[in-house]
Amino acid sequence: RHMPGMQRAHRRHQRDTAYCRAYCLYAVTEGPELIDDLHAPTALVIGYSGNRFMRDLALAFQGHYREQGHKLRMAGAHHIVFANEKGGTGKSTTAVHVAIALASRGARVACIDLDSRQRTLYRYLENRRETMKRRGITLPMPEFDVFDHDSLARLEQLMDKSKHEVDFLIFDTPGRDDKYARFVATRAHTLVTPINDSFVDFDLIGQVDPENFKVKRLSFYAELIWEARKARAMSDGVTIDWVVVRNRLHNMEARNQQRMTDAIAELSKRVGFRSVPGLNERVIYRELFPSGLTLIDKGHLGQLATAHIVARQELRELVTGLALPELHAETFV
Repeated sequence: RHMPGMQRAHRRHQRDTAYCRAYCLYAVTEGPELIDDLHAPTALVIGYSGNRFMRDLALAFQGHYREQGHKLRMAGAHHIVFANEKGGTGKSTTAVHVAIALASRGARVACIDLDSRQRTLYRYLENRRETMKRRGITLPMPEFDVFDHDSLARLEQLMDKSKHEVDFLIFDTPGRDDKYARFVATRAHTLVTPINDSFVDFDLIGQVDPENFKVKRLSFYAELIWEARKARAMSDGVTIDWVVVRNRLHNMEARNQQRMTDAIAELSKRVGFRSVPGLNERVIYRELFPSGLTLIDKGHLGQLATAHIVARQELRELVTGLALPELHAETFV
């Protein structure tokens, strides 16, 4: 109803014009080119609204101009928050691999570790920096730091400062209830909740009947995220994309996996999250931590076994499944 031009755009030329005009609501330029000539922008800053239709429209608009060779970049940092109040679900490992994946394709990435005690993400990237120095090599490397202050205002200042300095701002949160984790969750564009493929972990977001494994009710954490998403949508119109990542899948436990799949599908319809497969249980993830290397650094991992090649495919599918701005499967060729 706000874009009547979309109703009349039948021919390809008219349709493209309507796309451009509609998307001008969410894009700015480095000059007057886009406003003066909608078909010849020299540079475009991509912005995303929380509305799913407008996000899909933005991606179509972005792909159209990339095909024509125009330079595109994002407007503001896309916030990715890895959060789960239960520890041991692979938050830090997943966060590091996603961060390196984004950095490997030229995105400006910054990581903030909110767990000032354990510092797993910080230590991983610190090990990576030391490996680069020791071996004399250059690897995709995000900026990284630990937030060890005691003020939400300081955290908000840090986020605002990074808004136009990076493309992606990634937060790794502690495996416990934490006020800073709650705060960044409300400011997320993509909220990632890794869980192990177990009803022990599923209990964090939903409770099931012990006889038929049907979902009985939401758990506290799911209600918390539901309220955060509702408040965000009311405050600035942004819809937080909540993604539940199923880590440590086991092929041998087919019955449990099917029960988990059914329960997650049922719960996702109630609270509106997406579910994507994550990283399976593999020794290589634990072995890579001391060196700070990831599966993306295949030229520095030596001879890759078949299991490692499969793990790279899992990572590729995970990152693609997150549906992040300007991210495509050909990132990891």
